[in-house]
Amino acid sequence: MSAVLQDPTHGRKADKEAFENHKLGKRLHRLVGQAIGDFNMIEPGDKVMVCVSGGKDSYALLDILLSLQQRAPVHFDLVAVNLDQKQPGFPEHVLPDYLKGRGVPFHIEEQDTYSIVKRVVPEGKTMCSLCSRLRRGALYRVAGELGATKIALGHHRDDMLQTFFLNMFFGGKLKGMPAKLVSDDGKNVVIRPLAYVNEVDLERWAAHRQFPIIPCTLCGSQENLQRKQIKTMLREWDKKFPGRVENMFSALQNVVPSHLMDRNLYPFAGLQPTGTPDAAGDKAFDDDDDCAPPSTSVVRLKLDE
Repeated sequence: MSAVLQDPTHGRKADKEAFENHKLGKRLHRLVGQAIGDFNMIEPGDKVMVCVSGGKDSYALLDILLSLQQRAPVHFDLVAVNLDQKQPGFPEHVLPDYLKGRGVPFHIEEQDTYSIVKRVVPEGKTMCSLCSRLRRGALYRVAGELGATKIALGHHRDDMLQTFFLNMFFGGKLKGMPAKLVSDDGKNVVIRPLAYVNEVDLERWAAHRQFPIIPCTLCGSQENLQRKQIKTMLREWDKKFPGRVENMFSALQNVVPSHLMDRNLYPFAGLQPTGTPDAAGDKAFDDDDDCAPPSTSVVRLKLDE
């Protein structure tokens, strides 16, 4: 008899792992379903084009949508699309083999954006901006050719917070990454069903489901990316101050325009006393405030339910 079979703790560890994976799966499906419902992402008769890059996030997105499709109260179709950017060494067989095994319709779009990016971007400069523009244009075109009514991307909660801080730190804007939007060309609706999901859970799900991850050798190997710095900052905050990241994400959903300073968003110039209290006019923090005022309520996503 093997040492594994003789070890009485092995069975208990396996049972615990199976229980945790089951709980994780339920949480992911609930959060994705909640995001879809909150933002009306998928409607009856939709054809959803799921962009699959070979990374953990897009694999998880497709995996969960396929599961939800079977139990959804409305009918919608899924088609997986991958953009083969002709990066050297890209394993062309991995995604087709996986998608065939899952029984999902798919389309592989071949476009050599890699050569364009390498030619145009100077050595040592980040490639993400140009690469994403080229990729976005190709995917929008493919969506039209396939008759897709929605384009689903695998961005998660942490991506959204990182984008918010990137825009604030480096772009001077309070601008994030919305869960649903009309594309730049005005012809497509882009949805992000993983909006409520944190990256750590996706990492665990990818390991559990054993997705055949394909690393990005173009942008993934760049160490000077500002997004990586923001990601590290948020993860450190999350370790030192549990709940802070959840609170920041909740803040993106609880905006008070009258307590910001955008004159195009709120009519500050014409403000006059009304003579009546404003129930939404919570006290703003002063410079010497150490804690939130008693009237402030913090909304948190209950990720462990």
